[in-house]
Formats: sequence, structure tokens, C-alpha cells
Amino acid sequence: MNLIPPPLAVTGSTGELGGRVAALLSAAGVKQRLLARTPRKAPPLDGATVLQAAYENTSGTRTALAGAETVFMVSASESRDRLEQHCDFVDAAVAAGVHHLIYVSFIGAAQDAVFTLARDHYATEEYIRASGLQYTFLRDNFYADFLPDLVGADGVIRGPGGDGKAAVVARADVARTAAAILREPGRHLGATYELTGPEALSLAEVAQILSNVGPRQVSYVDETVQEAYASRASYGAPQWQLDAWVSTYQAIAAGALENVSGDIERITGQPPMSLAQLLRS
Repeated sequence: MNLIPPPLAVTGSTGELGGRVAALLSAAGVKQRLLARTPRKAPPLDGATVLQAAYENTSGTRTALAGAETVFMVSASESRDRLEQHCDFVDAAVAAGVHHLIYVSFIGAAQDAVFTLARDHYATEEYIRASGLQYTFLRDNFYADFLPDLVGADGVIRGPGGDGKAAVVARADVARTAAAILREPGRHLGATYELTGPEALSLAEVAQILSNVGPRQVSYVDETVQEAYASRASYGAPQWQLDAWVSTYQAIAAGALENVSGDIERITGQPPMSLAQLLRS
């Protein structure tokens, strides 16, 4: 282990997005410290120093952050207290003397966002702004990787999405964009980027693409909001989670996710994958 950990810190390396970003940085020869709640689960990467830290303002987290100039902050797992976790981690970063926080937010983050979890992302952004830290916000659209999981056992996507569209983005494209930013973080101070796919798709169009590329025929049924809550009631999820699930579709119906941004190509020089390309890959 290096006596002085690298000045770049990456959270979420045990998960999908953070793990991809950490791997890309390692492949590019960038030294980094990986902050992990359970260090043994962190990936063994060249040039990486693994330190124990959680989204808490504790002495352990502050020690893990000490000397870090730039921190890549993947949003915490969805939970009722996610915003509190985010604020605690930001407080720890400030106390540790971190200079620049790069936060993975969500498209259309706003106090009154239709998608309920986007409100937490907005509140996190505002907390980071008020903290005095330099920042960069990566506002991702919904992950295209997740769309096959919306299909029920009967081959149907159900939800109150209407004819609205979403510019869904491949997680791999978000990861390579984040890695590019982390290689030259100073160029992106104060920036807010919208990371989207190359096209906006309705759920009916998503179903057709899944049918064309996948192993079975998929269709879309536009539920009412009441039907959506009723069809998900059997899962026994808490109310905040049900609201998040249903408002996913409501945000699509409202057009909150339809903007197609060129930020990924502008930052990386390579356009993002379409849903069909992702599925074929």
C-alpha cells in the first residue's frame, strides 16, 4: 500500500457504475483510492489503494478522505435516508479538505421533479453547492441496461408512461464519460452535464426493440396511476419505494426525460450507444 494514498478517490467500486469507472481509470494508468464500506469486496486493480469508508461523517470516513483532491461520488443505494447519507458524506469531505466533488445525479433533478427520487438528487446538489466544495454534476437518464428488467413474466411492460419518451443511456457510456472527466477534473469545475442516449424512446418503442433484439416478443400496456399502484401492491414495498416505482413512468409520461444531450460525445469524442446496440453487445 502507498504511504500516501492517491489524490483521486472513487466511491462505489463494489457496484456496477463505480466498478466500471475504477477499472477504466486503472487501465489508463491512473492511480486512485477506492473507498469501500467493505474493503475486501473492492476490485483488485493496479494502482488502486483500498480504504474503508462509508457515507457517514465519521473519523474513519474523514481519514479515508484526507488528502483527496477529487472525489467521484456515486449516489447511495435507494433508501428512505439516502439524502441524509449524502449530506453526511459531503460534510466529511469538507472536513477532510477535499477540493472537488463529482456527483452522479439524475436528469431533471428539481425540488418538484415528477420522479420522486430526483428530488433527493436535487437536494444533494444544493447541499454540495452550499458546502463550498468545487463540484461537477453528472445528471444521468435512466439506465438502458435496466429496461429488460421492466418486462414481466408475461412479456409485458406495464406502467403509466403514456406516449412519453426517455433518452435512456447505457451504463457503460456513463462510466467512460465519468472516467474521462476524472482524468482531467479541472476542466469540468462547476459543470452540470446531462448524460443521455442518442435517441428518446417511448415504452412502446422500447418494447419493439426488445422484441427485435431479444429472445421473446414484448409489448407495452399503459396503466393508469391507480392501476400501477395496485399492480405493485403485492410486493409489500414501503410507500416511498412504491412512489418511486410509479413516478418513474409518470416522469416519462410528463416528458421530463426526453431531452437528448450531446454531452457524452462532446466529453469523450464518441457517441453513446443506442438501446439496440447495447442489447446486441
